[in-house]
Parts: sequence; C-alpha cells; structure tokens
Amino acid sequence: MGTELRYLERLSELYPTIDSASTEIINLQSILNLPKGTEHFLSDIHGEYAAFSHVLRNGSGAVRKKIDDVFGHTLSQKDKRELAALIYYPTQKMDYVKSIEQDTENWYKIMLYRLIEICKVVSSKYTRSKVRKALPSAYAYVIEELITEKPEVLNRGAYFDGIVNTILEVGSAEKFIIAMAELIQRLVVDHLHVLGDIYDRGHGAHNIMDKLCKYHSLDIQWGNHDVTWMGAAAGNTACIANIIRNSVSYGNIDVLEDGYGINMIPLATFAISTYADDDCHCFAIKRVGRRSSDTSDNDLEMKMHKAITIIQFKLEGQLIAKYPEFNMDNRRLLHRIDFENGTVELDSGVYPMKDMSFPTIDPENPYELSEREKEVMEKLRAAFIRCEKLQRHTQLLMKKGSLYKVYNGNLLFHGCVPMNKDGSFREVNVDGKMYSGVKLYNILEANARKALMSLDKKERIRGGDILWYLWNGPDSPLFGRDKMTTFERYFIEDEKTHREEKNAYYDLINNEEIADKILSEFGLDETGHIINGHVPVHQSEGENPLKCGGKVIMIDGGFSKAYHKLTGIAGYTLTYNSYGLTLTAHEPFECAEEVIYNDKDIVSNQVAVQHAFNRILVGDTDNGKRIKENIAELKDLIKAYRRGTISEKI
Repeated sequence: MGTELRYLERLSELYPTIDSASTEIINLQSILNLPKGTEHFLSDIHGEYAAFSHVLRNGSGAVRKKIDDVFGHTLSQKDKRELAALIYYPTQKMDYVKSIEQDTENWYKIMLYRLIEICKVVSSKYTRSKVRKALPSAYAYVIEELITEKPEVLNRGAYFDGIVNTILEVGSAEKFIIAMAELIQRLVVDHLHVLGDIYDRGHGAHNIMDKLCKYHSLDIQWGNHDVTWMGAAAGNTACIANIIRNSVSYGNIDVLEDGYGINMIPLATFAISTYADDDCHCFAIKRVGRRSSDTSDNDLEMKMHKAITIIQFKLEGQLIAKYPEFNMDNRRLLHRIDFENGTVELDSGVYPMKDMSFPTIDPENPYELSEREKEVMEKLRAAFIRCEKLQRHTQLLMKKGSLYKVYNGNLLFHGCVPMNKDGSFREVNVDGKMYSGVKLYNILEANARKALMSLDKKERIRGGDILWYLWNGPDSPLFGRDKMTTFERYFIEDEKTHREEKNAYYDLINNEEIADKILSEFGLDETGHIINGHVPVHQSEGENPLKCGGKVIMIDGGFSKAYHKLTGIAGYTLTYNSYGLTLTAHEPFECAEEVIYNDKDIVSNQVAVQHAFNRILVGDTDNGKRIKENIAELKDLIKAYRRGTISEKI
C-alpha cells in the first residue's frame, strides 16, 4: 500500500462516508471566505505588567474601534469611554459603579444590551464553532442565544428582552457582564505575537508570564533578556549571575524573591561580610518610576550588586576562554587590571579605574571564584533549577517561542540578521562550522533548545552556554552589537569606552534590496514585512519606526519606564487585521484606577497605516493554505470512495 493510500485510509477514520467528507469540505470552504483574524504584535515589555496588561485588554485600541463602529454617533464619547472601561476591567468597574449608582439594575441592563451588540460584531468574523469554544462553559448557551441572529423569531426585541430580564431577575447580571467582557477581549484579538524581552527592568515579568500561560493563541520570539532567564532555568551560572545583577541594579529583587521564591539570603550574607567597609559607590541602584528604599536596604542592595557583578565577570571570563570561537576576548578584562596603578588596559588604551576594591579577585588567577563565591552560586543554581514556577514559564518559552517566526507573509524576530557592511550575511562559527542568514538562526536555536530538552549532560551544558552567548555575543542575532560594555560602564569614567557599535543590519535595512534579500533568505517575497524590536525608536528625536518605505517595522518604542525619556513615548504596538497593518504609539500608562474611576484609556496615536487593496480573508493566510490542502485531501478521499479504492464505513 502506497503512502498516499495509507494516509487516505487514516483520513477515512475521521470521515467514514462521502457525506461526512463533503460536509467538512463545505465547512472548510466557508471558513476561507471569512475575514482574517486580528494579529497583535508587542515587543520589549521589560516587566511592565500594568501597561502590558492594559494594552492586551484594549487590543491596542481595537476594542474602542469596535465600540465606535457599532455605536457611531448614537453614543456620547463619555458613554463610549465608560463601556470601554467596563470591557477592560469588568469586575473593578462594576464595584465602582455600585458605590456611586443608586439604580444599578438599570445600569446593568443598559450595559448588557451594549455588550451584546459588541459581541455580535466581534464574533461575526469567526465560525460559530470557534466562538462556541471561546465561550465560558457556564453561560455558553445563553450568550450564544444573545449574540446569534434569529430570523425565525418575529419579535426579536421581545425575545432578547425576555432573556436579559431573566438574567437580571436571577441575580446573574454581574457574572454575565464579566463573561461577555472577557469574550470581547478574547475575540477582538485572534493571535498575539510577543517579539521578545519580556524580562528585566520592570517588576512584573513573572505576572506577564502567568498571563501568557493562559492566553488563547500566541507565539514568542525570544529576546536576549529572555534567553538569559532560559539559561538560568537550565542552570547556567553566567546567566544566573546576569539575571541577579540586572534585578538588583534596577531594584527588582522582589521579582526573584516574591515572584519566583528564589532565596537571596546567601548572596546578601556574602555581600555584607565581603564588602562590609566598601561604599560600593559604582553600584548605585536604578529605581526608575519607583520609590527609593530606606538607606539600610539601599546599602545592602549596592553591596549585593557589586558582589554578583564581580562573580558575573569571573564566570563570563571562564566561558570566553572555553569558547574562543565566540570572539569575545575583549570582554575578558579582569586580567587586564593593573592592581598597583589602579588602571585597566582596553583595546583602545589604558584607563583609570573608578573602583579598586576587589577582595575576592586573585590577580594571579582573576577568573577563579573564591570558595565562598562558589558556595553562593551553588545555592543559587539549585534554587533556579528547582523553581517550579520558573521552569513552567521556561517551558512556555520553549513551546511557544523561537528565534524567528514566519507568519502570514511577515518575518518576525527580536534583534537583527547579522550582516557585514557590504550587505552580505555575517558568517559565524558554531560547532566548528560557518553559518549565516537563516541557517545561523536554525543552528543557534537547535543548540539553545538542548539546554532544556537534551538528555545528554554535555549537550545541556553546551546549550546553556549558547543561551549566554545569545544574550551578549557580538554576532548574536538577539544582541546585534559588537560588545556589551558592562565592565566599562561600572568602572571607567570615559564614556567613549561605553559605546557599543550596532550591527550593520541597522543601517542597511533602509535599503530595499537588502530588505528583499533578507525576506528571500527566510522564504518570503518582496510583499512581506520585517517586524522586529530590541532597539528603542527615539520618536522624540524624529526617528521613524518605519524603515525602507514601511517594509521594515521597528516596534520597540520603550515599554520600559527607563526608556521613556529617550524615546518620548511608552511603546509601539502593531495590529494586522483584514484591512491591513496599523502601527500605534502609546503614551505612558498611568494606572488601572484611572481607567476604572475616570474612564481614561491609555493615550494612543496611530502613526502609520498600510491598507490592503482588498479585504484580507482567511483564505489569504497561512491557515488558509493549510485549509486548502485539507480540502484537496478530502476531495481525494471522496474520489477513492467513488472508485472503490477505499470502502465507506457505513
């Protein structure tokens, strides 16, 4: 029996008759003619949970647009804002309304009718089966009745009134409002793309990951900050040291301690005793948008900051020596310190050090951890490996994540495609062979996955080391700079030494031939788009997020509070619906309370729109291609039935 016939035999188990196969073809064909669902693109969230959560709730303005589409001029702007706030935060909004409204039952009734109208519109672009799957099981039947048009009912007004009045009479109004608000949020966005850097800086990355674990449909393109957390979960000590240093430096130890339950006492105890008489002046704590802790806590955090930074430089020095092919010897700087003269020698010259208090560094063997440093790292490594929540979040990154994604004609990645200044793809040594372009992405991703998936201990260690390289390697597609000048920023006053040269990609990407070359390398044609984040777009300086006539879209506008002064905004998001692409710039998000109490939405400005000439249907998408293949296979099955090659299972 041939392979094709065996496949059709298997298919006949699902569709045992001509009628069942024909019915499925009709169903699939109807799906092809529906409008494509809305894709939502976010990047560089950096732990800003409140802003992330709100943008997710409002669909980057998609919810408000649906309200405008449905009600037009029949509702005032005030009423529209109130309805939007209810959809975003139904429980909190109703609690507030109950505290100020006397006739809450009438308010509930009005809102139920308005929510029903919104639900009808947002569900209209999906099959009834898909909508049914999105419905909360407890109220699925009633909600389906409310949002489904019933031409056979002569007095539809009375029919719906009867259902709504019954909901109010039995005291279920609040639960129904919550269910319908969440359904609207669920249906407004069909698929979410997160283009990397969920972690670090902000204090809510663990909450973001919890929310993503429950999200109905998403993919993640790893950012360089994300892969360090993946490496830490795999037990790579250099990644662990980097994570802790980042968390401490931004005053975010609570992410580790409260978010993931990782005990920082071993590091704190070591730091207090080792740097007791050191003011650690080079290790100030950044608290952007947050209140400073008291003096004693700040002093302890600065000591912890210094302690883990020195450990990091030692561990990184060991890795750089282990892998000369990483070409990172200029990041191995501890042995270049002149302890007598208080200077350090870089490739660009000799510079005075701002700090020369290094009680744990042996000048004869500067990259060796002291016994107490080893003890601290062993305890921290065990804590990261045993953290169930971190492992669960890492599994989501592995399952839904990748270095790049090709989706509906667009190429998605976090950083850059490493290139040379002449426009050629940079060749990088991995496992003793040279790789470039898409092959470089594929081999690096394959190695990275081994850190958490391989059964071979050596492969797991190697995979963890690759994750560290992806964080800050000069040819890492996630980092995109010639070096990470962490050492210089701590210890050298001269800011010239702090500079990090961006990969040639960021200049070349304005050239349409280069953009088309990259798209072709990843199997796309010139009609596609490159969508990436990583490098904040400085809108305040006039920088345009659209490159190469809109073929390349940079969507990192700075979710992180640390970037707001530089970028002038608080992040870009992108939506792609049946009408085309819309890029939106967001002002800083104040707080959910402003939305709930004052109906203030996040201020968003549409900065670019690319309209489709014809409305995009499911048949035009990647899923549409798969559906067409399924239809062709079902037609082959029907032919086999009719020829007698396969018998119907009547």
